[in-house]
Amino acid sequence: MTFPDDAAERRAAAAAGAHYRLCRCTDEAETARAVRGADVVLVNFAPVTEAVLAAMAPGATVVRYGIGVDNVDLDAAARRGVRVANVPDYGSDTVADHAAALLLSLLRRLPEYHGVIAGGGWGAPSDLAPVRALSATTVGLVGTGRIGRALAARLIPFGVTVLGHDPYADPAELAAAGIRVRPLDEVLRRSHAISLHAPATPETHHLIDRDALARLPWGAVLVNTARGSLVETAAVVEALREGRLAGAGLDVVEEEPLPADSELRTLPNVQLTPHAAFYSEQSVRRLQELAADEARRALLGEPLRSPVALPEPGPGDRPPAGTRTRPPTRPPA
Repeated sequence: MTFPDDAAERRAAAAAGAHYRLCRCTDEAETARAVRGADVVLVNFAPVTEAVLAAMAPGATVVRYGIGVDNVDLDAAARRGVRVANVPDYGSDTVADHAAALLLSLLRRLPEYHGVIAGGGWGAPSDLAPVRALSATTVGLVGTGRIGRALAARLIPFGVTVLGHDPYADPAELAAAGIRVRPLDEVLRRSHAISLHAPATPETHHLIDRDALARLPWGAVLVNTARGSLVETAAVVEALREGRLAGAGLDVVEEEPLPADSELRTLPNVQLTPHAAFYSEQSVRRLQELAADEARRALLGEPLRSPVALPEPGPGDRPPAGTRTRPPTRPPA
């Protein structure tokens, strides 16, 4: 991720009396070299594997810019006594805005109307029928955390019916937010649009596959601003080609950057954005400030604001000898 500057991180290091170093890493080897001996590591997309964790100081802390921690080996972190924190609340409204924009654009068939006119045509409004009134539209949310609920709050004033599936959510809370909790199968079968807000886990890998797409009403639309691995790309391309999906709005894809020869780039009923749903000047600044402050807490031995729950280590998975029981005060990397 390219931040405008790293002033927040430098301030946090100075406040803790720590040395600070900025590194740009993409693969395991260079990441391991960059974090060697570090007590706190702020990371975005660089892979935090067992080898990377092993290079850190005993009792280190990893702070992940953003919500998802799928690039961090949480099992290895638990074994090694490395704490992990994320920033779950820096830009929920910004992502919800982006998801709402994609959904409304696809439901109103804007990319295709634009394509016809940009190609020299004009046509009639009914050429792309059916175009459903929002008051007659049901949107299904798969995942109803901060972002899913924020999206619902944006859609309900349009008269949209919102269904939600989330095995970890409180049904009473969702009902109060205007979200009707239903099993996943019912959400898929009844929704004219699906918006994904689930984390990337082994259980959610390819959650939207050929079988799931076959259960959607014909002509539904799909929006993904969560994680690319939730969607089976080949199945979505197939559904778009045959018309089962009327459109897809994808901010995240399985392989990023999207390959130059991907058919998604050529389909007229697809809107693509470059993993940008989180981005606004305000949300990026808040992300940096919250992540930097979490690093400061770790360095000073204060409780973390947003620790990630790690798997329980097994009987043979004790932290390596020398692991500290309180956070150290050496430099973040």
